[in-house]
Amino acid sequence: MKETLKKISDVFKLIFGYGIMIVLFIGGLTFFGYVAALIIGGDAATAICTWIYKSLIPVIIYASTILILFGLVTMYLAGEKALVPEKKAVREEGEK
Repeated sequence: MKETLKKISDVFKLIFGYGIMIVLFIGGLTFFGYVAALIIGGDAATAICTWIYKSLIPVIIYASTILILFGLVTMYLAGEKALVPEKKAVREEGEK
């Protein structure tokens, strides 16, 4: 059973890794769209910014939300714990 969960976790980790990389890359490309709109100016700039804001940004947000779900499922299946302090070794009686 653990072996099966590990295989599923590895597949989800692969999907999560590549997906987040793609989403971050596309999010970075929006910067260049806004810079191009700033250079062009006028009505064309308004159209570019509106398209980026109404078409591209919602897709990025939904995709990243779904990919974060993959990441959380991956952590759960692999038995990993994030943001949890590790228990410190028990001190011997002589140490203080």
